[in-house]
Amino acid sequence: MPPVERFVCRFAAEPPQEGLPHGAWAQTLQAEFLAACLRIDSEGEALGEARELRYYPDRTWNGRTYVPIAAATTTDLELYGFVSFIAPGPDGGEPHDFESHADFTSETAARNPDWQIDLCEQVVGTWRGEGGRGADMTLVWGAPLIPRARVATAELAGLAVDQCTIAEDRFTLLAPDNYRSDYLDVRLWDGDGRELASESLYVDDDEGDEE
Repeated sequence: MPPVERFVCRFAAEPPQEGLPHGAWAQTLQAEFLAACLRIDSEGEALGEARELRYYPDRTWNGRTYVPIAAATTTDLELYGFVSFIAPGPDGGEPHDFESHADFTSETAARNPDWQIDLCEQVVGTWRGEGGRGADMTLVWGAPLIPRARVATAELAGLAVDQCTIAEDRFTLLAPDNYRSDYLDVRLWDGDGRELASESLYVDDDEGDEE
């Protein structure tokens, strides 16, 4: 096989190891996530109360396991974030060293009926490539808003760098982004490998600013 043009880490995160949280474990994650929500700087926005929490598949990278979470609020906003921790080793034990992050948005799927994928993302680390160039290791979680989606993939400059089987209409990816001026595209595929939808994580902040 000849040398590759894009030298970047691929499939660096472990695939999901557990089913979606439930029972006492879900309650533990809920407490951590809601504590992070209380630390949100809402800048005067009334966040309201969180409705039912939605958990997404776990992904593990660099020794930490990440469980993304989202919840609609009573003021029609959405809380989103994750709880991360160090999972028990082969000898057993309990998850420990919990960390949590939360934020909110008014851009929800309910307000955007044209969306095909509902996405959230958060940078969780850095990977250094050739010449010291850095990639943002980015946790991406979401839900297909169209039928028949079975697998979600992350692509960087046309190169697949992660994928996740969709579980209960939810998926989680963890992949390098913003590397050598390339940005992640998230794609949905059906059971026969046909592409159904795609969405870029890149947003040009200057769009719409011109008068």
